[in-house]
This record gives sequence, structure tokens and C-alpha cells, in this order.
Amino acid sequence: MELGRISAIFRYPVKSMAGELLDAATLGWHGIDGDRRLAFRRLNDKSGFPWLTAGKLPQLLLYKPFGLDSNTAGSLPTHVRTPDGKEYELRSDELREEISSRCGGDVELMNLKHGIFDESPISVISMATVHGLERESGLDLDLRRFRPNVVIETNSSEPFEENSWVGRTLMFGEGDSRAVVGVTMKDERCVMVNFDPDTAERDSEVMKTVVRLNENYAGVYGTVVRAGELRVGQVVTLAE
Repeated sequence: MELGRISAIFRYPVKSMAGELLDAATLGWHGIDGDRRLAFRRLNDKSGFPWLTAGKLPQLLLYKPFGLDSNTAGSLPTHVRTPDGKEYELRSDELREEISSRCGGDVELMNLKHGIFDESPISVISMATVHGLERESGLDLDLRRFRPNVVIETNSSEPFEENSWVGRTLMFGEGDSRAVVGVTMKDERCVMVNFDPDTAERDSEVMKTVVRLNENYAGVYGTVVRAGELRVGQVVTLAE
């Protein structure tokens, strides 16, 4: 069944920092190449999830990685622009010290070649779901609140259609070489959706609306079944 077409592709090189809007991307076995390959680890956190995220430091969303190193697989950034407009090398002591100061504890930058994901290496949401949340919340919701990798403009205008995709596969493009993602679970939302990606200001009405309408789920997670290319405008097919 043809679902619709890709309307946007996002990559987030540094976990919880600003992402990149792409026209095309390579989908590898560990998600989109270059996605969440870097993260700051809280040195004093002994839990199973020591990564510094916007849930702990909302201002992290306002840090913008930039610059590409042609010698690095996955086109990782080399520098970061801070909320104050300062520019530091990504691996510099200056950036590490600034972020440590903001979060109130020492951090270190980690680079994991398979990525640093909460649940799964790829996340997908439909524009219909975002529009439905906008209508019910009365807010103009930037797509970036949901931190998706792939946004689909579905042929149906029904919000939360993604719920029915769990256990099925999404195929991107046409032919035997098309990328395929197995949908594994619904995307349970955290406080990240409450933060404006341009200001880091919080509005709890966003998450309350997701809870009220769909038990705090919006979008889905998946695993890569077949690697391939993703492109904006590419047809998306749902299969059993």
C-alpha cells in the first residue's frame, strides 16, 4: 500500500543539539549516516543512561554543530556555535568546559560509530500527526520538537496512523535496492517535545496533548532491514 512521500529528512550529529535538514541521506545499518554519532557524557552519572540531553539541559538544543571533515566517515561536524554566538571546535576544552558549567557537572565528548540512540536507530512521524497535535493544542508546532529522522506526508490525513504500522515494514523508493525499515514500536514521548527548538522555552501543553490524544505516543521507531538512499519526495510504501 502506498502511504505517501518523504517530506523531510533530519540528522542530529550531536545528541540533543540542533539537527540538520537534508534533501537526501544514506540509511545504513545503524540509522542515517552521521546521526547521533556524538554525545556528551556526564562523568558523575552512574546510571545506564549517562548522556547529557535537553531533558537535563534545554539550552543544548540551541548549540549548532557545523562544518564537515571530509576525512571522517558520516560527515561529522568539526565545530559548534553556542547560544551566545561563540564558535568552538567540537572536541575543544573550551566547549567541554562551557557545557560542564551550564549543566553543573563535568562532561566528556564521546564518539560511538554505531550511534547513541534512546530506543532505535531511526524514527518516523507523519505530517498528519503533527497537524493533528497542532489543531488540538492550538499551537504552531515546529517539526523539530519531535526530533524525527524521516517525516512522511501521508495520503491519509488521519493523525496517529503510525500506530498501525508497528510490526510492518516501510519501503522507501522503488526497485530492489530501495531502503527498508521494520517498524518495531510506537514512539513514547518525553519532555523534549515541550521545548521550542529556537528558544528552548518550555510549553507543557504539547506533551499534555500527546498524552490526551494518543497515550503519549507520536510517531514510531524502526530498525533497518535494508540499507539504501532516502530522498525528499521519495514514495513510501507500507508492507506486511
